[in-house]
Amino acid sequence: MFDYQAAFQTAVEQVKGEGRYRVFADLKRVRGQFPKAIRRRADGSEQEVVVWCSNDYLGMGQHPDVLAAMTAAIDQAGAGAGGTRNISGTTRSAVDLEGELAAWHQKEAALLFTSGYVANEATLTTLQRILPGLIVFSDSLNHASMIAGIRNGGCERHIFAHNDLEHLEALLQAAPADAPKLIAFESVYSMDGDIADLAGTIALAKTYGAMTYLDEVHAVGLYGATGAGVAERDGVLDGIDIVECTLGKAIGVMGGYIAADAVIVDAVRSWAAGFIFTTSLPPALTAGALASVRHLKAHPELREAHQERAATLKARFAAAGIPVLPSVSHIVPVHVGDPVHCKMISDMLLEEHGVYVQPINYPTVPKGAERLRFTPSPNHTDAMMDDLVAAMDKLWTRCNVARLPMAA
Repeated sequence: MFDYQAAFQTAVEQVKGEGRYRVFADLKRVRGQFPKAIRRRADGSEQEVVVWCSNDYLGMGQHPDVLAAMTAAIDQAGAGAGGTRNISGTTRSAVDLEGELAAWHQKEAALLFTSGYVANEATLTTLQRILPGLIVFSDSLNHASMIAGIRNGGCERHIFAHNDLEHLEALLQAAPADAPKLIAFESVYSMDGDIADLAGTIALAKTYGAMTYLDEVHAVGLYGATGAGVAERDGVLDGIDIVECTLGKAIGVMGGYIAADAVIVDAVRSWAAGFIFTTSLPPALTAGALASVRHLKAHPELREAHQERAATLKARFAAAGIPVLPSVSHIVPVHVGDPVHCKMISDMLLEEHGVYVQPINYPTVPKGAERLRFTPSPNHTDAMMDDLVAAMDKLWTRCNVARLPMAA
């Protein structure tokens, strides 16, 4: 008989052998104290830590307005949504949230999904069912959820070099002029922190008759006058056909969505298995997200503080000779280049210094590009940065990891 257990064990051992096996940190977030948390060790003892890798970029998961809205929703409507929207109906706050999101991105309609991953996978798969013969052009560093959706659709696809508009144009030129086309890309790429040329991509799409599909999950709430993302910041929202975002990062809750023309949203709603056959978001989440979006739209100072904290941490790392990678966004990646060293430094930061940051290893980044990825928030203080930089400086010497030339 087939040895199922051995096959699973071999799969786990392969990951361990490559130095990229993950052990989850048992963390308890404490209301009102983000980015501080309590870690429970294997022996049951507890340790106070500072979280440096959360995607709750602005701490909105702890904001009083969000918590009050979620509590009120539970008091009024209970815990669950009761099933799919097609069968069990739609929560009032979900309808209001979709209206708010559509207006935020200057679109006619929006559609909620249970996560950003599901939004990407379901929508990109469904577009290929609705548009026969669709040719998809995908950036080489697109998120796994976009890759999965594009593959699942089964249509012709072409991968263009990351943020390389010349390569993209060459691929578009070679495609049949009368074929439907879709360019799928992100605004902020979360591992390197670089930002796509949205205006240039839109110009190519118009020239070659392609639709644009933009993932703004690492930009929504963080860029633009009202926080609608890089497309708002760059003044090109009208050139994006479909915007996909998450509720689980800067908005601080959970879920995902698309925003587009009403007919596009209606078609996806009617065809996407990832929407039709899954229980919808509960009222507490949609109410909390609605309160968060409304707050973010009205408070640009949060975005200003966030950018300042990121710039400050980059400068402090560089001054200490820590190899911070170039980044034009709020992402602060530090190169290590080896999975074993990356995990070792991460473990020592946590155990010895109370600094929680996860190693980023293959397949999230290519082999040899292993890194620590820091996401400072407005809640990270100068004192926290002092402690972090001192710990990194000590461990870089102790672990004999390559440095940058020291600042003068």
